[in-house]
Amino acid sequence: MLAKQRQSMILDHVRRAGGVRVSELTDLLGVSDMTVRRDLEVLARDGLIEKVHGGATLASASSMDEPGFEAKSSRELGEKDAIGRAAAKLVRPGTAIALSAGTTTWALARYIAHIRDLTIVTNSVRVADVLLQGPGNPTVILTGGVRTPSDALVGPVADLAIRSLHFDVFFVGCHGIDPQAGLTAPNLAESETNRSFIRGARTVVLISDHTKWATVGLSSFANLNEVDILVTDTGLSKEALATAADHIDRVVVAGEDGEAVLDTAEAPNNAERVG
Repeated sequence: MLAKQRQSMILDHVRRAGGVRVSELTDLLGVSDMTVRRDLEVLARDGLIEKVHGGATLASASSMDEPGFEAKSSRELGEKDAIGRAAAKLVRPGTAIALSAGTTTWALARYIAHIRDLTIVTNSVRVADVLLQGPGNPTVILTGGVRTPSDALVGPVADLAIRSLHFDVFFVGCHGIDPQAGLTAPNLAESETNRSFIRGARTVVLISDHTKWATVGLSSFANLNEVDILVTDTGLSKEALATAADHIDRVVVAGEDGEAVLDTAEAPNNAERVG
């Protein structure tokens, strides 16, 4: 198992349990005490956990918490990959799409880089790099702007470029999802850039793993009912799925292989299917 995979499993375990002992992790992962302690040190350095005597607890996050791209890329690796594979099935050749910055859209980019005749607008250098290295040879438009800690290009330059464009589909990630606050980001400028993308999109697809639910960042950029499709993973609770289906036309839950284990578009009654 790679170090990033172990660290992702440790972080997921801490999030679910609220805390964990080193001895539990050595049994769970089948590695040495020293290996676990090194992994905890990496996660603590990234601000994801807090080390305590004999183990670790989840780091307390604020509404302005904005981890860097590298820190976020170690979280929920399997979930993001599954979501990216499932969301890629929504992309059709010959269309104009937009991708927000983020590690989940970065995962999606790897699965659409082979699709031909796409015009793709993004405010992420990381996403653009993946697309330009793929065999699909898409037209990639990078918005420009000021780079945030999470490698999003934001601000007036980005917003001006986006406002003159129109997209068939906009794929967006977020810092947090909440029934009242909607989709949120820890950065005011990033929120405004995401709003510009949403205004120009015919269809808005939210791609987000289960850990984002009930998290609220500093700034809201969309209500849940502005989202047309949610693509998420199997970790989202039944209660959260039911709430999402009340506000969003279509909810897709991606299994480990990227195949949909639930798609409310296939059921006549969303609440019945989710419940």
